[in-house]
Amino acid sequence: MAGSDTAPFLSQADDPDDGPVPGTPGLPGSTGNPKSEEPKVPDQEGLQRITGLSPGRSALIVAVLCYINLLNYMDRFTVAGVLPDIEQFFNIGDSSSGLIQTVFISSYMVLAPVFGYLGDRYNRKYLMCGGIAFWSLVTLGSSFIPGEHFWLLLLTRGLVGVGEASYSTIAPTLIADLFVADQRSRMLSIFYFAIPVGSGLGYIAGSKVKDMAGDWHWALRVTPGLGVVAVLLLFLVVREPPRGAVERHSDLPPLNPTSWWADLRALARNLIFGLITCLTGVLGVGLGVEISRRLRHSNPRADPLVCATGLLGSAPFLFLSLACARGSIVATYIFIFIGETLLSMNWAIVADILLYVVIPTRRSTAEAFQIVLSHLLGDAGSPYLIGLISDRLRRNWPPSFLSEFRALQFSLMLCAFVGALGGAAFLGTAIFIEGDRRRAQLHVQGLLHEAGSADDRIVVPQRGRSTRVPVASVLI
Repeated sequence: MAGSDTAPFLSQADDPDDGPVPGTPGLPGSTGNPKSEEPKVPDQEGLQRITGLSPGRSALIVAVLCYINLLNYMDRFTVAGVLPDIEQFFNIGDSSSGLIQTVFISSYMVLAPVFGYLGDRYNRKYLMCGGIAFWSLVTLGSSFIPGEHFWLLLLTRGLVGVGEASYSTIAPTLIADLFVADQRSRMLSIFYFAIPVGSGLGYIAGSKVKDMAGDWHWALRVTPGLGVVAVLLLFLVVREPPRGAVERHSDLPPLNPTSWWADLRALARNLIFGLITCLTGVLGVGLGVEISRRLRHSNPRADPLVCATGLLGSAPFLFLSLACARGSIVATYIFIFIGETLLSMNWAIVADILLYVVIPTRRSTAEAFQIVLSHLLGDAGSPYLIGLISDRLRRNWPPSFLSEFRALQFSLMLCAFVGALGGAAFLGTAIFIEGDRRRAQLHVQGLLHEAGSADDRIVVPQRGRSTRVPVASVLI
């Protein structure tokens, strides 16, 4: 038992030299005796001794990081909330306005590896402070750009990517060095809840601040002020925990970083799944849009039906990819490729559906709620839920590497069933899609008015004449 904390992870696999242990046949971990027990997860007192931070201080650090992540996504989507006003001010079309987000994402994408390298080697607190201060300054400056210099707006949005890359790549690693096991999963789920909430608030704040101030420029001046608060909180509250100490369960000196090329070589061995996801995402989105475009001529319900087909079709393949994971890695990758391609077919179509069933003056709000609900019911809480199910399964099985594998395998199978439920929801959407789209079109054309206190009336004959009476009086 003395060496259990330092034993390699794979050493928990069954050892053929150990005698058989009685157990139920086929139960994970019941065919042999683990070489050593799993390392004990440090309690709160142990974490405080290792990190030098009290549980309350660690929770406060996570709260600060969540606030900044919320602010991060607020700023990202504030521009979308005032995009029509930006187009009018700079006299640009849809292609140029789309370039604003393209420049930002491109900068963010290119600079993320740079800050990943820096975050693994230098003080993460100061890197985040510098990045957020720079991002706040650039965002504030973008609100003073004159209408004839659209290129300057593109430049500032690209520079905003510097600040966001400095934070998004580093903040989760701080949480990882403060907590372990279930605590870490719980804190990360809270941290990533800021994505849907911040995205929705960005849309709402952008449009509402513009309405209150009468000028869209003020929408870009809200998050810089909050960014100053974020820098102060980072500087005063956050402390740099030792890297990897909570996972080694000791207060030994921090791990020494390896060279960047050694990091890349090690990571390249884990990137097959990522490459499949990139390829299937591009293929699935293009395939879904093209199939829907061709079917619309003969079936007005083509959009939700294509989405339903994609989700219902992906479910069995994703299930099979998990079922085959231990037996054949090649079969697993084939099933993942097919399943993710079908799963990706709905992405662009869903955005299109949202836009044509909602009138233009409500589309930003609709986008905000769609972002909030999709993340709330999806990636915000699902990692924690999957981990929770896995932990519950492992409690009933002898500790071994195989039991860990089986527990995650069974818990991830839930995703396939949820995908099938999503397909059924799209089939239900197909029933109402035509009516919703028609009502939105009539409203835009001025041929349909919403029923209010004055309009909620119908024409009925009364004493030889036609008169308008409330609907409720007729129903009664």
